[in-house]
Amino acid sequence: MPKELERDLGLYAVLAISIGAMVGSGIFILPALAVDIAGPAVILAYVVAGVLVLPAALSKSEMATAMPEAGGTYLFIERGMGPLLGTVAGIGTWFALSFKGALALVGGVPYLLLVFDVPPSVTTPVALGLATLLVVVNLLGAKQTGRLQVGIVVVMLAALVWFVIGGVPSLRGANYTPFFRGGAGGLLEATGLVFVSYAGVTKVASVAEEVSDPDRNIPIGILGSLAFTTVLYALIVTVMIGVTDPASIADSETPMAVAADATLGTAGVAAVVLAAILALVSTANAGILSSSRYPFAMARDDLVPDLMASVHERFGTPSNSITLTGVVLLLLIAFVPLLEIAKLASAFQILVFVLINLAVIAFREGSAEYEPSFSSPLYPWIQIFGAIGGVVLLTQMGTVPLVGAVVMTAAGVGWFLAYGRRRVDREGAAVDAVRRQVGRNAVDRTRETIDETERDHRVLVALDHELSKDEERWFLRIAAAVARANDGEVVVARFEQVPDQISLTYASETESPADVQFETQTGELDAEFDVPISSGSIVCHDVRHAVVNYAEHEDADMLLMEDASPAGLRGLLFGSDVEWVLRHAPCDVGLLNPGANGLGDCDVVGVLSDEGPYDPVKIAVADAIAAAAGGSITLAYAGRSDASDIQGRTLQDYHASVAALCSVPVQSCVSFGDPHQMRSDEDLSDADLLVVSATERTNDAIAAYLTGTDRPVLIVHQQETELRGRIGRALERRLF
Repeated sequence: MPKELERDLGLYAVLAISIGAMVGSGIFILPALAVDIAGPAVILAYVVAGVLVLPAALSKSEMATAMPEAGGTYLFIERGMGPLLGTVAGIGTWFALSFKGALALVGGVPYLLLVFDVPPSVTTPVALGLATLLVVVNLLGAKQTGRLQVGIVVVMLAALVWFVIGGVPSLRGANYTPFFRGGAGGLLEATGLVFVSYAGVTKVASVAEEVSDPDRNIPIGILGSLAFTTVLYALIVTVMIGVTDPASIADSETPMAVAADATLGTAGVAAVVLAAILALVSTANAGILSSSRYPFAMARDDLVPDLMASVHERFGTPSNSITLTGVVLLLLIAFVPLLEIAKLASAFQILVFVLINLAVIAFREGSAEYEPSFSSPLYPWIQIFGAIGGVVLLTQMGTVPLVGAVVMTAAGVGWFLAYGRRRVDREGAAVDAVRRQVGRNAVDRTRETIDETERDHRVLVALDHELSKDEERWFLRIAAAVARANDGEVVVARFEQVPDQISLTYASETESPADVQFETQTGELDAEFDVPISSGSIVCHDVRHAVVNYAEHEDADMLLMEDASPAGLRGLLFGSDVEWVLRHAPCDVGLLNPGANGLGDCDVVGVLSDEGPYDPVKIAVADAIAAAAGGSITLAYAGRSDASDIQGRTLQDYHASVAALCSVPVQSCVSFGDPHQMRSDEDLSDADLLVVSATERTNDAIAAYLTGTDRPVLIVHQQETELRGRIGRALERRLF
């Protein structure tokens, strides 16, 4: 049995981890860059960024109370959007947090150099030493990590509050004009740049499995830390700009120290330097703590090697995952220009937050087990706002960050295709949410088709060769049932093809014995059905063109004819007249194959479908036939053998919705795999007529079943399916 992580992080530790993960490079390093872009409007940029983070914070709080497990962002996106996007989010966020942690350590060294008279060449060695220390601390356990984080944050916040209070009396109004120096574009670009300052607000969700009382502590910790940090950022930047010339801030590697020197003197600079060092160290510490949990969670889902899921025997921490994260962090510090990487990480963080908002919608709309104790308010509008806002910010950050985000995404996709796809067969809640919407759309189309009661609804029965009275009765039984359900009538036409050398006028004036027989038996059959039936013979040189033209002339709503598709080499080389009619008919088409014994009573009509929702006209026709016979319908579905339980529940719900539209009793039979394997107590063995769609005849399971049966089969083609196109049908079949 795998070991569980100890739940020993309380509310104060949660707040400390979240605040400590945010208050770092976002306020001690980035203001210098942001002021150069937006001028004094950088104050508003921090506020706007905080507002745009709020939807993701609410979404993540909700999902964290439903799934308080290690993995955070990865876990939520994987469960909500599927393992592919989960892999992208897991790997991408892992690297993004590592980038941010490395930037925080390297960015803290210039503040350290203000205290110690050492050459700049020691920047990298000092950062490497701090990184190694933090990795060791994380290996010792979450409790030590949480306690260290609380201590760091308390000292850091005390210095920052002093900076704000001490700087307010020295504010100069002239420093804030012109406020929108960079215009709206500069404001949005600066907002995108400082967005990463708030990335830590949701990091606590990645250690949710180690949080005590997660239903209470996670939402309070996330939302409380976001509100506090947004106000703190705005106040600090307001003081920073108000006490010094914005140009001096933009030119400095230590903008907070410059501002403190102007108002608080040497003591203030010392306090700010101490706060900066502590903040940047805590940012890196929280980054290691949370980012190392992503490989741990992904390994438990078989998306990375199992080695990453091992828990240390003594310390109870995911040691291999932490060690790997530490190695990546050290390599980044030693070899990568981290400031540009931080911009790329910010862009990817925005993209991940967009997916977080969409994941909540997927969980809410799908049928996956999802019972959060905290629900995001203003759903789904707050999530839609967050997703749209994130996309807008991405468009304002320039080409390089967007390209970097695309490269990270491609790397995640590549890893999943090369490693994860063979090991997982899960699907995200988003797939089921879309599947359910497809099912609802199909039910709506079916309802419209069944409720469509046009007067003079015409069913054209097209016969192209001589039939016996019993054979013609089979076609009239189907046609009369459909016409009766729509208060319509039946038109029976016998098409006689003559050689091109014979004049159609001459041929039509000559009455053959076949014509006499057709008129006689049609008249006799007319008395058996309680719908108007008219008949006539048509002479033509080309039956298929004549059938389509006559259907258009008669304004037919449905064309019923015999299924006479050629098989073998002839069908391959020359095609099928039936297929041509299906493509060109101005109305729905039904193809009847009476089977070996002909069409008798239709007490049970079996409606068979493959991977896709039922065509509405197929359900409407089956309901009309069963209603005319006083019978019932059996809905039979031949799906994939690897279908999930969620897919099965969704399909059953869809069947129930379809059954509610029918006027006769309906039984549902769902079989994942070969239809021949259906259980005997709820299969198609009692069906007197099988109804399938024309687009499903080539499906392996459907074709095998139809080939092995001698019962009558009605193949229905809805003209609307041609209009909806192949892409729409392929999507529906894939989802179902």
